[in-house]
Amino acid sequence: MTSPTPPAEQPRLTADEFRTLHERLRAMARTAGNAERGALDQLTPERVAAAAAEVRLGLTVSLAAEIQTHPAPDNPEPATHRMTVPALEDLTSDGLHFATDRFAMNVHGDADSHLDALCHVLFDGALYGGVPASSIGADGARALAVELAADGIVGRGVLLDIPALRGVPWLEPGDHVTAEDLAAAEAAQGVRVGPGDLLFVRVGHRRRRAELGAWDASRARAGLHPAAVAFLAERRVAVLGGDGNNDTAPSAVPGVGFPVHVLAINALGVHLMDYLQLEALTAVCARAGRWSFLCVVAPLRLPAATGSPVNPIAVL
Repeated sequence: MTSPTPPAEQPRLTADEFRTLHERLRAMARTAGNAERGALDQLTPERVAAAAAEVRLGLTVSLAAEIQTHPAPDNPEPATHRMTVPALEDLTSDGLHFATDRFAMNVHGDADSHLDALCHVLFDGALYGGVPASSIGADGARALAVELAADGIVGRGVLLDIPALRGVPWLEPGDHVTAEDLAAAEAAQGVRVGPGDLLFVRVGHRRRRAELGAWDASRARAGLHPAAVAFLAERRVAVLGGDGNNDTAPSAVPGVGFPVHVLAINALGVHLMDYLQLEALTAVCARAGRWSFLCVVAPLRLPAATGSPVNPIAVL
């Protein structure tokens, strides 16, 4: 295995620089015509139909990790799974019996694959599009909830493998993916991200966790540099997904713990998918020699919710 390289130093953004970037991206979103559905409006019927042409091999690959039900350093509040089974004397008896399940989970934790809705991120008292923060309450979100994706998110997926670009198995916690990295990965892989694409950026978080064990990802993880979000705006990406949180920790912006979430969700209206499992897809794409595919995302229909567990499916 190639030895990991230390995280490269990336410029930090001051609070003023961050807010200037936030305003610039908000203006770009308005120019792109994103309304209540945010960047999902980029998924036009024509682009969805074109994405179907990506299917050539008939292979399907899940982009979700198994839901974790045991505590770990990155998952202090694991999902709970309780199963009700027939009484012992009924297990072998004649007649009909059922086994049932009950799950409960923290959707926005640091272990399970999930989709962030546009109501998930409040910044300076507002949600995406200037929707007042008061639209969020204990009874749920009255605007921009995960219901915006009730009919599913279907489009052309593109996977960019940043560790492969750098010749390492994974990026070390604290390392940043830059816009230059994204462009270089495109060139190396022979693919280009375009309007309406579902962009998946691999940092190797899941592989590192599998080989070295879990760690407190809330304190240290690889992700995008905030300035890289301009790449999403310029290419008019519909959705961003990563095998980590998409945000680097520690943050590159003092006082803003999740700047990529703020810029992507709050400024651009781009839904995020966090903590995906991209290792199987990476292997399939490498063998096939192609890095684009049809992608189908079907979040649960949870009324007024800020997100949903998710199992995206790539179809090659």
